[in-house]
Amino acid sequence: MEGNESLWSRTVELPRREQLTQNRVVDVAVIGAGMAGVLIAHQLARRDLKVLVLEARRVGGGQTRNTTAKITSQHGMCCDAMIRKFGEARARQCVSANEQAIAAYAELIQAQGVDCDFVRTSAWLYTAGNPEPLRREAEASRRLGADAHFASQVGLPVAATAAVRFDGQAQFHPLKFLRAVSDGLEIYEDTPALNVDGHVIRTPGGEVRADRIVFATHYPFVNVPGWYFLRMHQERSYVLALRSSWLPEGMYYGVDADGLSLRQAEGLLLLGGGGHRTGENSAGGRYEKLLEQARALSPGCQEVARWSAQDCVTLDGLPYIGNFSASTPDWYVATGFAKWGMTTSMAAALSIAGQICGDAPEWAAAFDPARFSLSASAQSLATDTALAVKGLAREFFTVPRETLDALPIGHGGIVEVDGRKAGVYRDALGHCHVVNPRCPHLGCQVEWNPDERSWDCPCHGSRFDMDGNWIDGPAQEGLK
Repeated sequence: MEGNESLWSRTVELPRREQLTQNRVVDVAVIGAGMAGVLIAHQLARRDLKVLVLEARRVGGGQTRNTTAKITSQHGMCCDAMIRKFGEARARQCVSANEQAIAAYAELIQAQGVDCDFVRTSAWLYTAGNPEPLRREAEASRRLGADAHFASQVGLPVAATAAVRFDGQAQFHPLKFLRAVSDGLEIYEDTPALNVDGHVIRTPGGEVRADRIVFATHYPFVNVPGWYFLRMHQERSYVLALRSSWLPEGMYYGVDADGLSLRQAEGLLLLGGGGHRTGENSAGGRYEKLLEQARALSPGCQEVARWSAQDCVTLDGLPYIGNFSASTPDWYVATGFAKWGMTTSMAAALSIAGQICGDAPEWAAAFDPARFSLSASAQSLATDTALAVKGLAREFFTVPRETLDALPIGHGGIVEVDGRKAGVYRDALGHCHVVNPRCPHLGCQVEWNPDERSWDCPCHGSRFDMDGNWIDGPAQEGLK
């Protein structure tokens, strides 16, 4: 097995799209051709608007290809917390948005005859600890309109004391779905948006002028206005695809700190876990830990694929979907999906298309990016600020951990080179890959992630390969 590539990427190849080579004028321009961007464009095209999509790399080539592809109205302990944070009315809107998103997937797939392994199934939350929080979660979920049921017995070969079952959920193959839905849309690949000024997007091959612009880039690359880099952090999690393993009926998500995510696809077990804030995995070993847990489940299992994903998490836990900022009324944004990317992508498409066309769903206001509740965000704001300051301080006040000569083969780290701080990875042949460890986004010091062989920024989650080439934003360029 070579490299880290998702099961979805291994089984489906999307057709190539051309680069933009001329100026264009459209009703709406969508930046980003992941699940959210394509669904937003699809919803707008159904309303007879002239829509164009710009993608810096390939369609579905970002986080969409790395999802576990669960379409659920829950993905963690959220309902009880939402009632306490926001009140029952707003929490009910959030659940309604997710339920409508699941129904919209089912309707679209049936109407267009999309072959994407879409299966209706149950989704479970489970714990190996105190069952009372899950009992409260089940009660809160039912109050908000979800089809939720508390269970004291769980059909899992792992320790579990209680669970909540949500019926009527779904799973699918995201790239099969994306291939079908993107067909017929005007999409340009290898066409990064270099900057956006008013109604004009500048790319290497031409300018796009649009009445409305939608940022569906996972993490907005425009810092001001919006200030999204102050209102989100990013997290990574890891997945193994396993052959000859026990297979679950339904989808499972462990709510404990070391809980596992489980579902089956293509006759394989998808086992996820090992999450951490981006830029905080210098010790590595996440895949090895997952493999150890997999062999405890099924001693004879074999690894087929491994990959990781990245999620934006907002201060209050709800996504930002709607107007980009008060000063840019014709810009829209969809970000901060946390570990709910597939469901929230559809919710974002329904919401933004509705806002642009004047028929927004009643729950759209729940995700307004202009919101800020100190009581709901105080703890996250304090943590994010402290870690951002720490990341910036590393650049100026930390000393290299070792010299270049002391760096072992197969390892990366911050070392001293000719009296200066540098990020260095020494490959299997002993060759050194040297980068400036200062993130080009806002200057934080990047850290080496041995599981992905990448340089990750602990402040805002930008990622770069061993040679400093850009992988993920909000940075728009590589390390020097």
